[in-house]
Amino acid sequence: MRPYNREWVSELAARLVVGTLFVLLSINLLGDFLRTRHITGLFLLIGEAMVVVLTIFRRPAGSVDRSTAARIVTVLALVGPPLLRAVDGAALVLDEFTAFVSIIGVSLVIAGKMALGRSFGIVPANRGVVAAGPYLLVRHPIYTGYLITHAAFLVAHPSVWNITVIAISDTALVIRALYEERVLRLDHQYRDYCERVGWHLVPGVF
Repeated sequence: MRPYNREWVSELAARLVVGTLFVLLSINLLGDFLRTRHITGLFLLIGEAMVVVLTIFRRPAGSVDRSTAARIVTVLALVGPPLLRAVDGAALVLDEFTAFVSIIGVSLVIAGKMALGRSFGIVPANRGVVAAGPYLLVRHPIYTGYLITHAAFLVAHPSVWNITVIAISDTALVIRALYEERVLRLDHQYRDYCERVGWHLVPGVF
């Protein structure tokens, strides 16, 4: 098979996987909402919905990290959230609190994705350097938003399964961010951006 055909198949497969995982997540979280009227899970769903939309309409990448390690951390980070499961009656705090924290996380995700637009991608790649909106604060504001919403969901639905999934997928998410930077640093515009914005995910921490 010729290279451009492999790329087309890879892109199609990514869209199908993302769409399928989102459907499974939607079934679980909407079912939980109908049973309990708890809304924390719905905010996680909103953030993941944008992954589906932007994956479909993303622009082609200029350079892509096709290493095995990059692919593994990408898969782990991608499949984690859809594997989370709502747990009835196990919340550590009131749903109103975790919903409020989720709103902060989702707002950051939405702001980041609006700034990123069609430069959004799944595999670490350079689809254009963005240095506006929340990208003025940290290099990966979308991932920061994910970490916040995942933490809120875990507090609302604590279980051994959810703890394991989030520990693995969010660790992969952080590593994935560093792989993205490795690709983007080949672009002088991104190196200039890193001189202005030094924090990866959390200002003053990392």
